[in-house]
Amino acid sequence: QVNSKPGESQCKEKHVVLLSPVGKIEISGCETGLHEIKLPKMSVLPSGAESSATCEVCEGAEEMPEPLEQCTAWLRAYFCEPATMGSLPVPAFHHPLLQQDSFTRQVLWTLLNDVKFGEAVSYKQLADLAGNSRAARAVGGAMRSNPIPIIIPCHRVIRSSGDTGNYGAGQLLKEWLLSHEKLQKEKL
Repeated sequence: QVNSKPGESQCKEKHVVLLSPVGKIEISGCETGLHEIKLPKMSVLPSGAESSATCEVCEGAEEMPEPLEQCTAWLRAYFCEPATMGSLPVPAFHHPLLQQDSFTRQVLWTLLNDVKFGEAVSYKQLADLAGNSRAARAVGGAMRSNPIPIIIPCHRVIRSSGDTGNYGAGQLLKEWLLSHEKLQKEKL
């Protein structure tokens, strides 16, 4: 729970920057859990990222709370060794949006638990999975407000037509993530 009562101590937020195949990913969180993952906006696709994929923490490596260590390990596996992802814990989340009971939270948890690596789901299918088949637009809103992209894989939500649809970090990154997963899944 996020501490909001007067007199209670607020969480001590730490920041880490992970250098990934898609650029610098900014991660913030505290001892309790992840607050946010900020993805770089991409205007050009990284070339040959699959072969030269590296994932290194380039800022904030000292005194990393456990959720940030888990997050960087998880992202490193996601980009470089997807076969090992299943054995890694998903870090705890500590973002107000993921604490309150709402349709957005329901959608994000459903996406996290039900849509696996290398799969894609339409906004409508995700609305069905989350328990409200008429809420495809609300699913779009939930995707836009997702504070933990990649781990909560909003890039896997596409339009019913098969078109990739929008993505907070840009169309190119969404397409790269989807093709990365497809290629890695074929290797597994």
